[in-house]
Amino acid sequence: MTPRAWTVELRSHTSGLVLVCQQCPHADGHIDAASARSAALAHLAHHARGDLVPLHLRVCQCHERGCRWHPRHRGCDGPIRLLLACERGGRLWRLADACGACAAATARAAVVPETALAGTPGRPTAAPQRKRQPRGPGAQTRVREILSYLATALPPATSAAARLLALQCTLRMDATMHVRLPKGMLRSLRLNAPDVWDELERAQWLRVMPTSEAGGAVAELLDATLLGQAPARDDRRHAADWALRASCPSRAGAVSPLPRLASIYLAAHANPETGTGWSPLEQMARTSGDEPSELPCVLDQLVKEGLLASWRVCPESDDLHWTLRDKPRPAEQD
Repeated sequence: MTPRAWTVELRSHTSGLVLVCQQCPHADGHIDAASARSAALAHLAHHARGDLVPLHLRVCQCHERGCRWHPRHRGCDGPIRLLLACERGGRLWRLADACGACAAATARAAVVPETALAGTPGRPTAAPQRKRQPRGPGAQTRVREILSYLATALPPATSAAARLLALQCTLRMDATMHVRLPKGMLRSLRLNAPDVWDELERAQWLRVMPTSEAGGAVAELLDATLLGQAPARDDRRHAADWALRASCPSRAGAVSPLPRLASIYLAAHANPETGTGWSPLEQMARTSGDEPSELPCVLDQLVKEGLLASWRVCPESDDLHWTLRDKPRPAEQD
C-alpha cells in the first residue's frame, strides 16, 4: 500500500519560488510568493483526494518513520487522522496520516477536519421522513477542529477579523466551495468592511464573487483541502451558528474581533459540564493570530465584559486555565 504521507517544499528561485513535491519529481512549478501557501495546500489535497483508503487500513505514518516529526512521547495512540504540518517558517508543508498522540505532539500542525476529504453522497430515494441524525463530531468539537486547522492553513499575520470570517466561510460553504453570508450576520460580527475580505483574497484563501444581494457577500473558497465537506453540510451550519452565539453573546456590546475570536476559542475548548478549560497559551495565541504576551489584556477584557469568570496562567507550564461565565451547551443540544 502506498504510504499516505506527502511533502511539498517551497524553494527560492531567481523568478520567485519553486514548488517541489517529493512524490512528483518531474512536476516542479514556479509560483509567486503571494500564492505559495495556497498552492502547497492545493497540491497536498490533490494527493490525498487521489489516495482515499478505508480507515481500517490507514496507519500512523509518523510511527512508520520512527516518530521523527515531533519530540518523543509514550507511543502511538488514538484514531488515525490526516495531519497538516508546517515547518521551516512555511517553506515545507506535510500532509500525512497520524495517530492522535503523534498529532498532539507535533508542533505547528493541525488535524484536517473529519469530513474534508469525504465524497459527496448521491441523492437519497424517497422514504418516510425521519429526524436527521448528526454525522461526525458535534458542533463544539467541529468548531475546535476548524480553528486548529485555520491556525495552520492561514498566514500567521492574518487578523482576528479575517479569522472570524474564514471560520464562518469554512463552516457554511457548499459542495462547490461557494459561500453566501447574509448582511445581518456580517453586521453582527462587524465583518462587513471590505478590507477583511481583501485580506483573505490577498492570502489566496478565497475569491469574492459579484452579487446582487444588497449588503450580503458571496465568495469562492480556494483552500482545496476543504473540498468535499458536503456530507456534513447541515452539521457544519449548525456548528457555524454555535460559533456565532459563542462570539456574539447578548452582553458582548461593542467587543472587537480579537476578543470575539478568543471567546469562541475558550468556549470550544471548555468542558460543557463545568465551563472550565485549559490550553497552552501559545496555541491560543497562534489560533488568534496574536502574541502570547498580548493575550492577558484580551482575557481581562472578556472578564470586564462578563464573558469570562476567571483565568490564570500556570508559571511552570505556561498553560492557560479559565472558567467561563456561562457553561457552553453540549454540542448535542445546540
